Amino acid sequence: MKNISLISIIILILGCSSRNKSYPVRGTIIEVRQETNEFLIHHDEIPGFMMAMTMPFQLGDSTDINRYHIGDSLKFRLEMGEKRAIASNFQLLGKGTLPETDDMWDDDYTSLEIGEIFTDVTFLDLDSNAVRLSDSDGKFRLISYIFTRCPMPNMCPAVVVKNQYLAKVFNDVPEIEFILLSFDYIYDTPSILKSNYGSLVESNSNLKAYSSFGYINDMFTLGGQSLVSFWGIEENDIGHSLRSVLIDPERRLLKAFEGTDWRPEAAEREINNILKAYSF
Repeated sequence: MKNISLISIIILILGCSSRNKSYPVRGTIIEVRQETNEFLIHHDEIPGFMMAMTMPFQLGDSTDINRYHIGDSLKFRLEMGEKRAIASNFQLLGKGTLPETDDMWDDDYTSLEIGEIFTDVTFLDLDSNAVRLSDSDGKFRLISYIFTRCPMPNMCPAVVVKNQYLAKVFNDVPEIEFILLSFDYIYDTPSILKSNYGSLVESNSNLKAYSSFGYINDMFTLGGQSLVSFWGIEENDIGHSLRSVLIDPERRLLKAFEGTDWRPEAAEREINNILKAYSF
């Protein structure tokens, strides 16, 4: 299928700069996720590759996940592949210091239930023009939260690729658009987003990329209502969750796609079913 081959090529391109490279990493375990064989780790800067962040790491098959616990300080190797990164060769260093990750949302940022309406918020497009979410009322919108400095091919870059796939599939459907929204309200200015995603936006009329630079409260409002959390922006030590939300023409929450494991083909089928259920 043409679209499937395209997505494979793009993932290869996104991962090629780090493909088959190995990096030493030090960090502290924040969560042990046995169901997905992952550690959520707050790690130090990885020189030449990644800023300090809190992010999930997929474990190699040889790692005994039951040996490790929240708060363990460790070092390990990060092996970069074409489509994903694998953490292995763990060595315990003792107990580390857990970062502050208190609940960021107050009552103004309570997450929405299915059918509830998103607050109208404002961001910047790639040309620094203010754009309100209500400007696209009358259309369905899939909103995905990303930031440009995420180097892991199976995280933010994968979300971008999935949106590009969907934008191409629904290129001739004016009732829907796809929004990439950066939550990095300090670094990801419109010009930074344009240098990263400008060509994607130009070649896909239904794909948008918005900056939250200067609109921090709007970013916290929409992110909180979407049940997307992020932290450490000011400290340049970013952690975040991943979620994409589909909203209807009146800004009602219809569906959420969790993490990065959702398949764009499945989302395509669900969106088609939703479009058929509405009359325009």
